[in-house]
Amino acid sequence: MGVTDPLSDMLTRIRNAKVALHKEIVAPKSKMKLAVLQILKEQGYVEDFEAGDFEIRVRLKYVQGQSAISGLKRISKPSCRKYVSCDGIPRVQNGLGISILSTSKGVMDGQKAQELKAGGELLCQIW
Repeated sequence: MGVTDPLSDMLTRIRNAKVALHKEIVAPKSKMKLAVLQILKEQGYVEDFEAGDFEIRVRLKYVQGQSAISGLKRISKPSCRKYVSCDGIPRVQNGLGISILSTSKGVMDGQKAQELKAGGELLCQIW
């Protein structure tokens, strides 16, 4: 039986690895996951990631023994999609975190979406 929400599966793997202090995770490959991981790398939440033919290896980032990711939450789910306008993009932890959106201009963080005046599906929040 396959996974019904692949992005949520990857976020759960990251959350579990963070708690267990693992250095890396392996997840099945998809374009959406690669786009989200690129944002996480640019924002400094993950060390790096490598995409193989069928899987992605993600090296988690730790600073003085603490994970760079304090928390993450999947917002829009296959059963209940959550869409926001560019003015309705929520601030995460009073600006200490980021929102990740899937817009008509691609997958991007909330700040970039506001600059481009693009709303879309609110995928997840990371802090």
